[in-house]
This record gives sequence, structure tokens and C-alpha cells, in this order.
Amino acid sequence: MTATPAHQAQYDALDAWIAAHFDEQVRYLQALVRVPTDTPPGNNAPHAARTAELLAAMGYEAEQHPVPQAEVREYGLESLTNLIVRRRFDEQGPVIALNAHGDVVPPGEGWTHDPYGAEIDGGQLYGRASAVSKSDFSTYTFALRALEALRAQGVALRGGVELHFTYDEEFGGELGPGWLLKQGLTRPDFLLAAGFSYQVVTAHNGCLQMEVTVHGRMAHAAIPDTGVDALQGAVAILNALYARNAEYKKVTSQVEGIKHPYLNVGRIEGGTNTNVVPGKVVLKLDRRMIPEEDPVVVEAEIRDTITQAAASIAGITVDVRRLLLARSLKPLPGNQPLVEALQRHGEAVFGESIPTSGTPLYTDVRLYGEHGIPAAIYGAGPRTVLESHAKRADERVDLADLRRATQVVARTLLDLLRKS
Repeated sequence: MTATPAHQAQYDALDAWIAAHFDEQVRYLQALVRVPTDTPPGNNAPHAARTAELLAAMGYEAEQHPVPQAEVREYGLESLTNLIVRRRFDEQGPVIALNAHGDVVPPGEGWTHDPYGAEIDGGQLYGRASAVSKSDFSTYTFALRALEALRAQGVALRGGVELHFTYDEEFGGELGPGWLLKQGLTRPDFLLAAGFSYQVVTAHNGCLQMEVTVHGRMAHAAIPDTGVDALQGAVAILNALYARNAEYKKVTSQVEGIKHPYLNVGRIEGGTNTNVVPGKVVLKLDRRMIPEEDPVVVEAEIRDTITQAAASIAGITVDVRRLLLARSLKPLPGNQPLVEALQRHGEAVFGESIPTSGTPLYTDVRLYGEHGIPAAIYGAGPRTVLESHAKRADERVDLADLRRATQVVARTLLDLLRKS
């Protein structure tokens, strides 16, 4: 679709406003990165308060929705406040929500830049969550501001925009977007969520996380036959799970960008000392599910695999507990206007084709999808998660990508909300 001269002038005006205010946008992102949001422990209400303060300085009132403390503690976090900014232009027309999450994994080791310094080096802004996804707090806020600046120049808009800044993606999103949706605090017509700049993601994997407690009986290592070695039972279970993992590689997803299911055992704890037969070992596993899989079947198969493996070692018993079930995201009918606008303007701004794809990650977007809200994933970032260093040392966002992604999002909002 070729833009009319009038529409192209409007896109140019958005781009110019973003360029003129880009230094301010970068300072906003730096301020967000400098407030830690390590999850765990998940004490993220202070970041929400700081974000609301920064938004107020721009003229935006952020509704602060604290999740009840009892729910937060039971969930394994310390504090959680979600934010909603609502801007209504007209009662007619769609409401487009823009969601980014502020919670992040702890920095870990190996940084060459302060993980909370928000330092700029070589055109890159470094810091934990600089790419995933405090960058898109910035992208979405300034895209909305550019749109409102255009409206102030006389461009008529319909519908509205909501900013959803949430703090539970690392733990599954149920107390972030899931909580906002269940409380009836929002019901947008479209959802755009934090992503990267060179692709529009329309599908993603699901995730099942489980805790497996293997019970044996402690004994002195000098008389091991008086005990039951829980670690031996855990090894049998691990071997069975890894055998399943080999089989998963034979299953291929039809979604571009997603390969096959896989399983990872990410944490093992057990035993009391080197001279004691371990009486208990705890495994925590992560099973990624492609969009074609049924989570009920997947969970049943894993439980059966664990039970059969445990039964092969005399005296071993197991407890299996589900920690998380994040369903996959499948493209929903009705997301085409959003996706096509992102692709069209992505190509115009970046000078290359912006494909649609799936991602092996799981995201909060599935929660909107489960409520029937057409969604897409797009924001500021490089071509791959690996390039962003997300969840690794020296996470960074390229400031050129940040600026251009803001232009793409602002133009997309205009296309969907322009009256004529």
C-alpha cells in the first residue's frame, strides 16, 4: 500500500517529533534501568512507583494497581504493582493496548558495564532489562506521545491507547496481565507487546515447569544398604526425561521460527553431606511446547515418564508438582490490521522486509490471546535474543533500533486510529 501525500506527511511529522525528543526518551529509559527489578526476589512495586512518577512528569496519570500482598507472597514474590495509562481519543474505534514488563532475572556475573548503570557505549545502552523489556516502556510511551503531538496539530483520531506496564513475566504473568484481565480492569481490542525490531512475532511456544521431589531414605555412607539412594532414583528419572528429549527433536512445528519441543532440567538440589546417602533430591524442569501440542497430553506424558522411571528403583517414591503452565500463542483471527501495519512501516523505516514468525520463548501475550484479543509482538531490539544478551551479562539495546522501532509503533497506531 502506497501512502497518500497527506498520510506520508503525517508519518514524517511523527518521525520528526520522535527525533526531536529522542534524548529525552533515552533519559527516560536510563531512569527505568537504574531502578533494579530482580525477580527473584521480586520487590517491584518501587519500580512501578518510579515509572508512575516519570510518566506524571510527561502529563500521564498512571493508574497503580497493587496486587494484594497475600497473593504476591503466596506466588513467591515480595511486591507487585501493575500500571495502566489510558488515553481515549473518541468513543468510537478500537482500543490498542501496549504491554511491556519491568521484572527481570538478576544480573549474574560477567558484566563489563554496571548492570544498573544504563551506560551508553558505542551507540548501545547497557543494563539489565535495557532490551527486555524496559526498552519498550520507552518505545511505547514515546510512540503515544508522538501520536498525541500529531493530534494536537489537528489530526483526528478515534478509539484510544492504553499502556500496560506489568511486573510478572518472569514468573508467568498471572499476576501481571493475567491479573489485570481477570479483575476486569482492561479489555482492549488489540494488543501489542514488547519484542524486537526486525520481525513481527505472532506465535510462541508454551511452557510447562514442574518440580519433582524424589524420596529415598538417608543412611550413613559406611552402611549404604540401610538406606535408599534418592540420587540414584533421580538419575533414573533424568535418563528417562533426556531420552524423551531425544524423541522431541523428531517432532517439527509448522510455525516459522519454532523448531521442536524440548525439555531442560535447570535445577537440582539434594543430599546433606558427602558421607550420607541422600534421602531427598529435588529436580526442576522446563518443558517447552510447540503451538501444535496439547498441554494436557504433554503434562500427562511427563508424569507417566517420571512415575515409570521411579518405579525402576526399589524404595523410591516421587511427588510431582506443577509450577507453571503457560499456554502457547497461536495467531488469532483479527490481528491482520496490526501485523500488516507493523510490517509496512517496519519496511519503510528499516529499509528491509520485516517478516512474521514464531518464537521459542513464551510471553505474557498468551494471556491476552486466551481472552480472545488479537495480538502481535514488536518493539525495540536486535534480530535475535542472543544478540540482545537478554538474561546474560552485558544486556544492551541499540539506540538506533530504539528510535526506529518507536517510529514504527507510532505510525502503526496512527494507521489503526486515524479517522480518515
